[in-house]
Amino acid sequence: MEKGRILLAVTGFHPQRWHELLSAERDVVLEPDGAKDPSITYAVVWKQRPNLLSSLPNLRAIFSIGAGVDHIFADPGLPKVPIVRVVAGNLTQYMTEYVVWRVLDHHRQGLLYRSQQKKKIWHDPPQRPAGDISVGIMGFGTLGRAAASVLLSLGFTVNGWARGDKPMAGVSTYAGEAGLVPFLNATDILVVLLPLTPNTQGIINHGLLKELRKRNGLGGSVLINAGRGRLQKDADIVRALDDGALKEASLDVFEVEPLPKTSPLWGHPKVFVTPHAAATSDPVHLVPTMLRQMDAFERGEKLENLVDRDAGY
Repeated sequence: MEKGRILLAVTGFHPQRWHELLSAERDVVLEPDGAKDPSITYAVVWKQRPNLLSSLPNLRAIFSIGAGVDHIFADPGLPKVPIVRVVAGNLTQYMTEYVVWRVLDHHRQGLLYRSQQKKKIWHDPPQRPAGDISVGIMGFGTLGRAAASVLLSLGFTVNGWARGDKPMAGVSTYAGEAGLVPFLNATDILVVLLPLTPNTQGIINHGLLKELRKRNGLGGSVLINAGRGRLQKDADIVRALDDGALKEASLDVFEVEPLPKTSPLWGHPKVFVTPHAAATSDPVHLVPTMLRQMDAFERGEKLENLVDRDAGY
């Protein structure tokens, strides 16, 4: 079978490097040749223009550049073809590094030490062992399980929560609506790695944060969100920090990005902000995986890491 042509449709960044790597093996265009371009077989996308893909008669599969696929489902004219999500070793590694970094920083009281340094205070507060701290990972797929494995090796107690049961050795796992509050009640540091779906939008709100365990070795509960910005309500996080429902937070994603300069999260003394940088998609690692999948698909093999349209991820 002839190698299919690729439409590279992205907004928010320059696609040059993606174009270079994809075009090393296939014909790649940045715009269709007309409204019903029959030459396009695959679309590699990030926040593509609405209805861009709907009129392509020979489109066979859509590949997401990022780990999230909510930007694809936001397209009102999304055609009914397979959607492939990103699963790559380096992306998993980057996210694991971010999660472990932020967990360790909160556990080893980084915020307190940075505050003391500014004030030139020499004080060594008590330090609890990792085994006394429970890290709860909300969203227990590939990324969550990889982070859990490293946290277990460091001695932390680890909980996992997902829509369905996903057991893992050494981890206390919880599932569905019935398992959510018990999971939160047993968690000191909440790590959010959920996909964004209609069911998860705004799930990280004040009511949820109040359920986290407060009496613990940290002196309060902690939130780390490296999933999607619209999972959380920014104002509810500020409220939780101010009324004591949360001790601290590390936030990599936000309801509006870039985070507006007027947001109180920028200057909040209990918040650590990063600019959606936990796990940046690297075309050097991701493009070969996409091309391999396209080649296999044209040989009659099944696509891997398909998105469940009903679940939204």
